[in-house]
Amino acid sequence: MDSAAASEALRNGTSPELRHRRAVAALSLVSATSMGVISLYQTGLVKHLPEPPLGLFDADRVDAAADAYPLGVPDATLGLVSYGVTLALAAAGGASQPRWLRIALAGKTALDGAAAVKLTLDQRTKHRAYCSWCLLASAATLATVPFVAVELARGFRGT
Repeated sequence: MDSAAASEALRNGTSPELRHRRAVAALSLVSATSMGVISLYQTGLVKHLPEPPLGLFDADRVDAAADAYPLGVPDATLGLVSYGVTLALAAAGGASQPRWLRIALAGKTALDGAAAVKLTLDQRTKHRAYCSWCLLASAATLATVPFVAVELARGFRGT
C-alpha cells in the first residue's frame, strides 16, 4: 500500500476493523500519557505525583520503589516505548491489516495486558498502595483486549 492510500484509509475509513484499531490507538495514547506523567516523577522533573485523597493511593511510594527501575531505567519510560509500539501496530496496514499484522497486534496487546495485571497485583502485594496513574494505564490497556480479540479471530481465519 502506498503512503497516500494508507493516509486516506486511516483518516477516513469507516470499517469495523478501523474502528477497533482506532480504539486500540486511543487507549494506547491514554496509557502512554499516564506513563508520561509517571516519567516526570521517576526522572525527577516533578517531586510529587498528585493522587486522589484516599489512603490506598500513593504513587510516590509505588513509582519510587527499586522494582520500578529495572536495570536502572524508570519503568514508565519503558512503558512509553511499549505503548508507542502498540500504537504503531494499531495504525499500520492501511484500511485492512494483513493477517500477520493482526496477529502481531493481538500478541502485543496480550503481553501488555498480562504486564498490566502483574503490575497491578504487585502494587497491592509489594507496596501496599496503588498508583492511580498506573491503574489508569492498566485499565486502558485491558480495555484494548475486546477490540483486538475480534481482529485476532479474523487473523487466524485468514480473512
